[in-house]
Amino acid sequence: MTSFIHPEVTNFVAWDYVVFAALFLISSGIGVFFAIKDRKKTTSGDFLIGGRQMTCGPVALSLTASFMSAVTVLGTPAEVYRHGSAFILFSIAYTFVIIFTSELFLPVFYRSGITSTYEYLELRFNKPVRIAATLIYIVQTILYTGVVVYAPALALNQVTGFNLWGSVFATGIVCTFYCTLGGLKAVVWTDAFQLVVMLIGFLTVLIQGTLQNGGLTNIWEIAENGSRLNVFDFDFDPLRRHTFWTIAVGGTFTWLGIYGVNQSTIQRCIACKTEVHAKLALYLNLLGLWIILVCAVLCGLVMYSHFRSCDPWTAKFISAPDQLMPYFVMIIFSWAPGLPGLFVACAFSGTLSTVAASINALATVTSEDLVKYFFPYLSERVSTWISKGLCIVFGVICTSMAVAASLMGGVVQASLSIHGMCGGPMLGLFTLGIVFPCTNWKGAFGGLLTGITLAFWVGIGAFVYPAPSSKSLPLHLSTAGCMTNNSETVTTMMPTLPPVRPHLADTWYSLSYLYYSAVGCIGCILAGLLISFVTGPSKGKDIKPTLIRPVCNIFCFWSQKCKMFWWCGVDQEDSKALHEGSSNDQLKDLSEKANATNELKNGLNNVVQSHLPGYNPYEQSYTNPSVEKESQF
Repeated sequence: MTSFIHPEVTNFVAWDYVVFAALFLISSGIGVFFAIKDRKKTTSGDFLIGGRQMTCGPVALSLTASFMSAVTVLGTPAEVYRHGSAFILFSIAYTFVIIFTSELFLPVFYRSGITSTYEYLELRFNKPVRIAATLIYIVQTILYTGVVVYAPALALNQVTGFNLWGSVFATGIVCTFYCTLGGLKAVVWTDAFQLVVMLIGFLTVLIQGTLQNGGLTNIWEIAENGSRLNVFDFDFDPLRRHTFWTIAVGGTFTWLGIYGVNQSTIQRCIACKTEVHAKLALYLNLLGLWIILVCAVLCGLVMYSHFRSCDPWTAKFISAPDQLMPYFVMIIFSWAPGLPGLFVACAFSGTLSTVAASINALATVTSEDLVKYFFPYLSERVSTWISKGLCIVFGVICTSMAVAASLMGGVVQASLSIHGMCGGPMLGLFTLGIVFPCTNWKGAFGGLLTGITLAFWVGIGAFVYPAPSSKSLPLHLSTAGCMTNNSETVTTMMPTLPPVRPHLADTWYSLSYLYYSAVGCIGCILAGLLISFVTGPSKGKDIKPTLIRPVCNIFCFWSQKCKMFWWCGVDQEDSKALHEGSSNDQLKDLSEKANATNELKNGLNNVVQSHLPGYNPYEQSYTNPSVEKESQF
């Protein structure tokens, strides 16, 4: 086999390790700070949701950092380098996702006064639906977290030779440490710090890479000549990996499952002190998503300009496309000790923020949805210590899942495939509850099973029978300018017969991975509605108005009879008052009316207390329950 040489690549030096270690020390220090600062606050509400007194600024930074992980830092530039700038179209998907989340899903969750997102499912349907959704979320988050732990460890291994699994376990230990000590507040403020590190790392690479490759004008011209700027491909073929439609439509479904109904997102939003702060956090987060996405896409174009005549992946300088970015960094910063360490800190910042948020969310849903179900009379102090113990347990599990992530291929596709297969059916389930009042618990449960079956069928099928290369071939990559060591002989591989593929392998299993979420969501909704009508739709008088959003009013404004049909008898006047804002007296009357029908329907015999946050007429916004109220339990 021919071996290739690039004399500019060197390993880490002392200053790189200093910069990298500083990230871990500061992140751990923030956890220690909040552990000391809030040592007298012993309720589980303080630990898991920050006492519901967070403001929009740090929450927005935290949301951006958590979902722009090392998957973005490493994977997105590599995607742009190999496939072109179509990835920028995710900005359209992000916009729709934030609008739907802030205007459709968030108001229902916030005004319900819940801690776990899946608590809503018990209020709307029953306990079995809640438990099923909780278990699916736990599996989804553990799998996804394994991917984002493995990605930066791979980068560090590539550029420094540092032990791959040593860095994996170091990441897990640090995340578990500050998450267990400081709770949600430590997670949020550490995320804010880590987002700053991510931006500095991106900008440093962009500036140096641009200077070394002749400026932005030259980079743009090279990218255009290499077909890297062909963004708008309007091919409707759903088997094509990335087109305008797969990204704009499929990406919206995928990321709506991540943002709209994901515990990690909603938990931080409901931790805000008012609904206005929660919505502002989401819209400010949108700005952050755009900035990070533009930086990642530009990094991919700069990389292509640098490697246009010698692709390190094709030339076997590196073993996987996700190693392109760290390899590029080690070349352009070979003269500057400490700056490669800054980039690796950038990648690890994304990972630390994502893993910590996942651990905190997993501890929350397990505590609220499982532990308190089996042990309903635990004291607040015991609940807090159990939550901390759960953080440690899930820290160990998520770190261990990185082993499985090493078998999943590219980090971007692997992570979004996991979110699509699990997040799509969950999005469909919550949409059934919030948008369709006629859905009963049988329809919800059956729809969830249908959506999960369809999504995993296509996802696992695609893993076993990868799509034909014609649907996902990278753009032209050259090795004409590479230096080779000709002392070794070239080995010619004998051609092999193509494996036998079933008919579905080139159709259903070749569906773009971005459509997995849409398949699961739409399958869940259609099956849920069908089962609900067959078994008898829910009666509107049994549904509290706070659990519904009047989306159908937009399409049925011309007919009051049509509105009544779609609302299935839910009191529209009560719902209008709750969702458009009202006085404290109105809310008090509505709350009393809702409490009168607080008996959970569809087979659930236990009574669940109704939570209705108060309306603040001065801020014209709903306000979270006070810390004092929570600490009474």
